[in-house]
Amino acid sequence: MERWQKILRNSLTKPDEIAKRFDIPLEDIQGVEQEFKIRITPHYLSLIKEKGDPIYRQIVPDKSELVDNELMEDPLGEDRDSPVHNVVHRYPDRVLFLISHVCASYCRFCTRKRKVGDPTKISWRFIDEGIEYIAGHPEVRDVILSGGDPLLLLDEKIEYVLQNLRRIPHVEIIRIHTRVPVFLPQRITAKLVKMLKKYHPLYVNVHFNHPDELAPITVKALGRLADAGIPLGNQSVLLKGVNDDPETMKKLMQKLLQARVKPYYIYQADMVFGTEHLRTKVEKGLEIMEALRGWTSGMANPYFVIDAPGGGGKIPLLPNYVLRLTEDEVVLRNYSGRVFRYKQPQQNGKMQIEELLAEEIQMYLND
Repeated sequence: MERWQKILRNSLTKPDEIAKRFDIPLEDIQGVEQEFKIRITPHYLSLIKEKGDPIYRQIVPDKSELVDNELMEDPLGEDRDSPVHNVVHRYPDRVLFLISHVCASYCRFCTRKRKVGDPTKISWRFIDEGIEYIAGHPEVRDVILSGGDPLLLLDEKIEYVLQNLRRIPHVEIIRIHTRVPVFLPQRITAKLVKMLKKYHPLYVNVHFNHPDELAPITVKALGRLADAGIPLGNQSVLLKGVNDDPETMKKLMQKLLQARVKPYYIYQADMVFGTEHLRTKVEKGLEIMEALRGWTSGMANPYFVIDAPGGGGKIPLLPNYVLRLTEDEVVLRNYSGRVFRYKQPQQNGKMQIEELLAEEIQMYLND
């Protein structure tokens, strides 16, 4: 057993331990556990400064998860877009390939609560079926490995998937989506990174929601991946009481860049059953984008998106910087509120020449 597996075994999973540690009624924890698994790694537990803080809210179960607010089990319609087990094929040239049902810790806002933690719903026995599907669809050039968390698999299983995908000529890039550097940075071993490095072009998208998650050991784990030539991107979820203020999000984006991670997406929280207490208004996301654009490096500006309910895909949202748009000009405001006018190009060169010729002919005829 590897060291990271021993650390994972010491995670908080028992309702009575969690209830005692955080002074929560035991019946609340037990009720939530029946709906969605609970696990808090020792590392992530060490980041909690006090009950109710941004780290706590992401990972400690809350009885609000049992409230029925008419939200959905599958808000993104993934099951509808799943042609075979473990594969979601929504966009023309890429697929989501679910290869692991487990996570190092279980986020209370998980969009895949209906599947994650259940080996019957995301099963290794369907891996070859997924690989065969991808091999049989030449339009697929981009494969995203997710779950659960792919990096919770043993190195040998991860390599089995990567090796078989790399044998498919039309698969150009592979992406791994993981929260392991946040929850279990010890998993990013030199051995794992050496193996991943063999399967370039390989990208890793991580998931940080708060600046406090970028602990020194985590930054070191990210550095190992970056040093192996693996481009890193970050996807955050906008969460009430976690990162729903501009300064927190700005600090997060800046710290990510320092750790060589490019901010990629801020997601409006999905409409997942049991997450109403963590969702924010869309206006809050637009306010945060206004606080980033122009006020910090452009590289620190991710896309703010809503993953449209029912399988509509990611839709980007921006604050309204265009005040007026006509054939003659565009009236814009910048990040600080100043207004500028940009002159539209007139008719193309060919039309201008034709008009000039017509004018010359008319002048000659009138002479």
